[in-house]
Amino acid sequence: MIAILDYGSGNLRSAQRAFEASGAQVVVTRDPDVALAAKGLVVPGVGAFAACMRGLESVGGDEIVRERKTAGKATLGICVGMQILFRDGDEHAGQSLNNGVGIWQESISKISAPVLPHMGWNTVEINGNSTLFKGVEQESFYFVHSFAAKKPVGSVQAWTTYSERILAAVEDGPVSATQFHPEKSGAAGLKLIKNWVESL
Repeated sequence: MIAILDYGSGNLRSAQRAFEASGAQVVVTRDPDVALAAKGLVVPGVGAFAACMRGLESVGGDEIVRERKTAGKATLGICVGMQILFRDGDEHAGQSLNNGVGIWQESISKISAPVLPHMGWNTVEINGNSTLFKGVEQESFYFVHSFAAKKPVGSVQAWTTYSERILAAVEDGPVSATQFHPEKSGAAGLKLIKNWVESL
């Protein structure tokens, strides 16, 4: 079973439909026991880093993600759901950065581009032996964001360029994440989702 974590942020229904298209049983939940027990957990995210993190903490999602990592259980973050897995982020930050879950010890920062958000289709460059991108290495994926990670983390990275080089995806043992929206990326996105589901 795949659990999509409902913490008040994310395109839950479109994500649910996309993951169901892989043939998996999918449930949208904010029940910590269900989220912990699921074969795979999806952490979606739309909006600002700090607001998403507050929502995640309100349902204990930060602890759930950390517990799943320790237990070797698969988690997939999407868009801001990827960003909040990092140590911190500077979106709307005051004197101190907004804390994230801390799976990866790097920061999320604003993209240096004349036009934001970065919105549209981009190809990616993959470093390493990717499970997620098997069969879709040359395809384009749909991005909508103004902030991103810019340093490598994890064992496999995918990169894209929008004025500067930014991290498009990470694969790191049980934890994976995409800055783009696979559920909005057509056939290529559905194939990536299926690759993740079949790897569980």
